[in-house]
Amino acid sequence: MFNKILIANRGEIALRIHRACRDLGIASVAVHSTADTDAMHVRLADESVCIGPPPAKDSYLNIPAIIAAAEVTGSDAVHPGYGFLSENAEFARIVDEHGLTLIGPRPEHIEMMGDKATARRVFGDLGVPLVPGSAGVIRSVGEASETADAIGYPVLIKAVAGGGGRGMKVARMAEELERELSLARRESMEAFGNDEVYIEKYLSSPRHIELQVMADKAGNVVHFGERDCSIQRRHQKVLEEAPCPILNDTQRETICRRSIGALTELGYLGAGTLEYLFEDGEFYFIEMNTRIQVEHPVTEMITGVDLVCEQIRVASGLPLSYKQEDIDFNGHAIECRINAESPETFIPTPGNVAVFHPPGGGGVRVESALYSGYRVPPFYDSMVGKLIVHADTREGCIQRLSGSLKEFVISGIETTIPLHQRILGEAEFLDGSYDIHWLERLMGKSQ
Repeated sequence: MFNKILIANRGEIALRIHRACRDLGIASVAVHSTADTDAMHVRLADESVCIGPPPAKDSYLNIPAIIAAAEVTGSDAVHPGYGFLSENAEFARIVDEHGLTLIGPRPEHIEMMGDKATARRVFGDLGVPLVPGSAGVIRSVGEASETADAIGYPVLIKAVAGGGGRGMKVARMAEELERELSLARRESMEAFGNDEVYIEKYLSSPRHIELQVMADKAGNVVHFGERDCSIQRRHQKVLEEAPCPILNDTQRETICRRSIGALTELGYLGAGTLEYLFEDGEFYFIEMNTRIQVEHPVTEMITGVDLVCEQIRVASGLPLSYKQEDIDFNGHAIECRINAESPETFIPTPGNVAVFHPPGGGGVRVESALYSGYRVPPFYDSMVGKLIVHADTREGCIQRLSGSLKEFVISGIETTIPLHQRILGEAEFLDGSYDIHWLERLMGKSQ
């Protein structure tokens, strides 16, 4: 087991990793920008190192500074969390070259899955169902047109290096293809420094279903069930729940078996999430995230497994703590992502938190690095917390979540708590009949 772990991240996920280290008896090192000097993960970590000024490129994306911090503190492992460098294969290689252990997959798998066109091809070859689309990167308008004509409009143009909905455009007819292709390439270059794109069939009303997996160095792979992440705005998740309210046992068993088989053959290591679209009873693979996910707590709540601790254990060389038959699924869990944003316009609202009072009670969990008097900086992602609620049934979970949202106080800044309260009052959410476009349709009604 490791003696000291450097946490190469900030905010609630940095605090979450610190707590896992504490539970395992491992010392933690926080790195931070000058904007995060008073951050909670910095206050609680055993050691802290300032790695640069506020801009992420000069601090949380500054690989030499992070490696230097690991070396000067005598850390033997690095946990990248999610975002920032968590899916950067070059960072993984550099960590390894400096005699440190990355708490994550092997660099070659990070690189493979970071190229979404390659990931599609690999999983397709391993028997995982795919959305109809291009065989690889689209090199020209003519090639795009041929692909779109073959699979039929509308089509979705996606950045190879994409994430968070950036570099994604829809062409609903041939006349739109060239324009949307150009826009997707431009957005992808600005966001990722890579303008390569591929094309998929645009599904009209799919669910977004993802499968949480974990693998050890001995080649054992287990899954921890699925999450429904269909409540989205501009391809960014807003609310997640587990299990999916519309899947039956046969559908669940089929996609889990195929996914585990593919990852076993691939020789995967660590935590990962396979993301699928689900429509008309069929699953279609879209991408794999080679990291812990924002929404991992909903899986933890229904399985009782600490996924971050398990990440650390398998990275250290220990075998998985669980065989597949050991994992029990109990009840229902829902997570609300709380952002420092206007609940109507989604414009970020950084600033001073006057009062922070999280809800409590049985089955209620809050993941947040906020505290009263904290100043939310304007330089980073606007998510400031997650409210996760568990109950024996979905109906009971929604009722508990509704009460918890009423109890949750964050004053001084606007947050998206009112949006979550609105979602919980909608009939389509209550009966589970939503899809990935549902929230945008709902918001469009009030604008």
